[in-house]
Amino acid sequence: MPINYYIFLSVCLFCIGIIGVLTRRNAIVIFMCIELMLNAVNLLLVAFSRMHHAAAQALDSSSLAGTEAQIFVFFIMVVAAAEVTVGLAIIVMLYRNIHSVDINFLNRLKH
Repeated sequence: MPINYYIFLSVCLFCIGIIGVLTRRNAIVIFMCIELMLNAVNLLLVAFSRMHHAAAQALDSSSLAGTEAQIFVFFIMVVAAAEVTVGLAIIVMLYRNIHSVDINFLNRLKH
């Protein structure tokens, strides 16, 4: 499959994530949109890694070039899972204290 399809899909997913972060007020939906943006970047990294690996395989069949990005994607997914865990814990504590997950209510906590 051509790389253009992956680029188009990744850009669409990233734009949906940005629109969701900028327009939504629910903290859980904002975290889901951030995860969508991270996964769009991961998809693009894997697509370019596969393309680079195929080009390197054409030159040298024993080459492992292009697999580093896939390992990097794995670490991004681990960090994203930890970020979601901490973010959801904060949201649960917020809901327990003020019975709302509306982001605009957080501005009132400053004063």
